[in-house]
Amino acid sequence: MKKLEMLILSGLALGLVFSCNPIQKTESGTPILIRINQIGYAPGDAKTAIVVGEAEDFLILNASSNEVVFQSKLGPGQYWEASGERVRIADFSSLGKAGSFKIQVGGQTSPEFEIKPKVYQKLGQAAIKAFYFHRAGAALEATYAGDYARQAGHPDTMVYIHASAASETRPEGSIISSPKGWYDAGDYNKYMVNSAISVATMMSAFEHFPGLLGNLDLNIPESGDGIPDILDEIRWNLEWMLSMQDPEDGGVYHKLTSKNFNGMEMPDLDNADRYVVMKTTTAALDLCAAMAQASRVYQPYDPEFSEQCLSAAQRAWAWAMDYPNIAYIQPSDIQTGEYGQRGSSFEDEWFWAAAELSITRAEELTAKIPKPLAVPEWRDGAALACMNVLFHGRNDTVHESFMILADSLLKEQQSSPYGVSNDSFRWGSNSDFLNQAMVLFFAYRLTGKDAYLHAAQSNYDWVLGKNPTGYSFMTGFGHKTPMHIHHRPSEGDDILNPQPGWLAGGPNPGNKEDCGEALYDSPYPAKSYLDLLCSYATNEIAINWNAILVYSTFALLSK
Repeated sequence: MKKLEMLILSGLALGLVFSCNPIQKTESGTPILIRINQIGYAPGDAKTAIVVGEAEDFLILNASSNEVVFQSKLGPGQYWEASGERVRIADFSSLGKAGSFKIQVGGQTSPEFEIKPKVYQKLGQAAIKAFYFHRAGAALEATYAGDYARQAGHPDTMVYIHASAASETRPEGSIISSPKGWYDAGDYNKYMVNSAISVATMMSAFEHFPGLLGNLDLNIPESGDGIPDILDEIRWNLEWMLSMQDPEDGGVYHKLTSKNFNGMEMPDLDNADRYVVMKTTTAALDLCAAMAQASRVYQPYDPEFSEQCLSAAQRAWAWAMDYPNIAYIQPSDIQTGEYGQRGSSFEDEWFWAAAELSITRAEELTAKIPKPLAVPEWRDGAALACMNVLFHGRNDTVHESFMILADSLLKEQQSSPYGVSNDSFRWGSNSDFLNQAMVLFFAYRLTGKDAYLHAAQSNYDWVLGKNPTGYSFMTGFGHKTPMHIHHRPSEGDDILNPQPGWLAGGPNPGNKEDCGEALYDSPYPAKSYLDLLCSYATNEIAINWNAILVYSTFALLSK
């Protein structure tokens, strides 16, 4: 019997188990729900929980003895339109004692959580290790993958040039080799645009927190080679990205894909033909930015590879200068993800590439900063580039633009009934919370003002359980976690639990046809989430979402 069938029979797949603790009611009949970061907090962290319902006070209990260790008033009640709830904030930031605890409100008790130093260390390592599970063209051995060992799939040594990518030297139907790389999301395709922001976010984490990330033992095949494990893992994808550049003209293919999404099967069972599709300005500039950054990051460990990356970046820049306005257009015979261009100016891509080149080549940055600056995502790497510019030196113009963005997020967070800077929900909404947390944390790094740090922590708490669904959205971490992610390896294997360390996309009210709208039992955006395989709109995973999980986790560990 397949896993999904077993889960349907158990009632889980119909969403019948939505609470990680029993719901009790006050005398007025209002349900009391307590939402917390299910992993916990460091002793010096800002510590808050959300209480839904009418109550005035809360207690913190020692989890083993039930001794009261802290008590205080709840914050004022506020209605949050995104969830349809009246909520209060329980603030216990001054509790710095290490141990295991529970929150009690009106007879309702939360699950246990921990207060301890480095409370997110294992989570952070798992978030990076997830990328190893997504290696294309590699068998995952039990020594490194444990129960999730599998055969190799998609060697990509015989990849066809699609008609949209044809050139004089590489005509339609000719074959190239483009191995390695990470599978992008729940599918088995590889996309340049999303790969670029993913490796850039991870390399930025390494640059910003080298003491934490430089010595991690991830138990991957390259461990012990004298190079930080995180850089070994990132290189697996960088080498694929380099193979996506046409050696003749420097142009960069937008994606490597089959013509259609394959079934819910293991990688080695998918034998569909694979193609590189279209060269685009977006792909060229994104590769330029990522390779310029890689050149400086890898220089101390492998100067030859560093030079290769810088050469690729410069050739991609030159191609983009010759072809500055080529947006991706999905060919009629290709049905996989697009990662298309937003708008027509390519403004953020030009700035991102120029900024990373300027840092690596120690040149003055003259590129125009996009205004207003947007929170980083796969469509827009400009703010991430600003962070790297400011990390490596002073630039008053960049600083001003970045702080305008950070201050707008802080204002939203401080006025939010849920204490978060995001109240709009779309595909990958959990990554929006974390990208905003990254911006807020970096503002704290620039200014030393605790308000930014506390706001970043509160956004981070969201994805680990302090949200209206009650889920910790990371597989394998928390009291109530996704079990049925839209992810081919986790469905195709015979293991009940999904691969650990993946961040599910999160609430998204805009695409309810994936499972059928009837299964989405809440009209509220912040509750539009289903822990079902069919819910690719809310329950898929993706490398860019995990990359920002890595950054935000180690940012909080670094303070």
